Amino acid sequence: MMPDMNPSNLTRRELAESIAERLGFSQSSCADIVDCVFDTMKQTLLEGEPIKIVHFGTFSVRSKSPRNGRNPRTGEAITIKKRQTVGFRPSRQLREEINR
Repeated sequence: MMPDMNPSNLTRRELAESIAERLGFSQSSCADIVDCVFDTMKQTLLEGEPIKIVHFGTFSVRSKSPRNGRNPRTGEAITIKKRQTVGFRPSRQLREEINR
């Protein structure tokens, strides 16, 4: 985990600050880099293409079939519509590091 960051969330700003600190670039340049990376990832996923980051994991768009569910407030039976979602599968190296 990166030092001096909230352990529950890593924000774009904190990511840019960490990059600026490690590489010596301005925070605004690093914020632009972070935004560019996320925009590129978003566009790739919108095109239905997976993103493989070696030693980290793979992001992919997954289709979910319609299914029956319940409204938690009323208990009423509903049909959850067909949809797409983003999935993440961590690399073997990342899983091993997390489980140490």
